[in-house]
Amino acid sequence: MKVVIIEDETPAANRLTRMLEKIDESIEVIKRLDSVESSVKYLSAGPGCDLIFMDVQLADGLCWDIFQQARLAPPIVFTTAFDHYTLKAFKVNSLDYLLKPIDEQELQQAVEKYKQLYLRQDNGLPEKIERLLQELGATRYKERLLIKRGQQLHYLKTAATAYYYADGKLCYAIDFNGNSYLLDNNLNQLEELLSPQQFFRVNRQLLVNIESIKKVHTWLGGRLKLELSLPAQADTIVSRERVSGFKDWLG
Repeated sequence: MKVVIIEDETPAANRLTRMLEKIDESIEVIKRLDSVESSVKYLSAGPGCDLIFMDVQLADGLCWDIFQQARLAPPIVFTTAFDHYTLKAFKVNSLDYLLKPIDEQELQQAVEKYKQLYLRQDNGLPEKIERLLQELGATRYKERLLIKRGQQLHYLKTAATAYYYADGKLCYAIDFNGNSYLLDNNLNQLEELLSPQQFFRVNRQLLVNIESIKKVHTWLGGRLKLELSLPAQADTIVSRERVSGFKDWLG
């Protein structure tokens, strides 16, 4: 937890620092400020802190002037020897209001309040959001393609396809059993529909499944030539402009 202390009395700032470190070893006081001017300058730069301990009366004025000149996002624990600022404190983003001399138990309660409100409420939410985004990203790609055979419609699982190739205006899918399927889609459309984690467009004619690649050979002009698990019906040389992207995809 990164903490900023705004306090114009050095002994009080030192005591508060020691008390915080005693309460929780993970607390790090990253900055101590003693005036409205220095606080506005520092906080306006957008430093990353989690919690601010702020005295009301500072060397060059009252702390309320800071709120008028800088936007304070972190919660604030006010520390003061006067109780008549309480109402005003809770009109801003106040977490707690501690009277000097600060009681260690009350300080610990303020820290616990911060943890309960700002640390525990996500319950792993960032990880859950990241996982959800990944799942949403995955589901927007086609897992099946509709194919027509005679007068019947069938579907072809994209994971079962070794590669897709273009022959003039026609486009075919080849599965891992060597079967060929005529598609309504062209390679440009398939490149958008299929997962970029699984498939890569190596040249104008060929779109390959990573599972179908047996070997990669260096070729003339800095290009690469692929050896696939099935005989290819199209050129398997990775075009020069796609080599860098192919290496990133493969690695």
